Amino acid sequence: MVQEAKMSQLKAQLQTFLVQLDQLDPNHASVEDVDQLLELIEKMEQALQTK
Repeated sequence: MVQEAKMSQLKAQLQTFLVQLDQLDPNHASVEDVDQLLELIEKMEQALQTK
């Protein structure tokens, strides 16, 4: 059951990442915008490593 909860959380984080990535305008993206996306990826990576 714990494994299913982690997978659900990771799916939600991935969905958030994809939404933010789709909304990002490359012509107006700031360093902070990219940093936020990288932080999301790092959180997902950490969650996978703690499995």
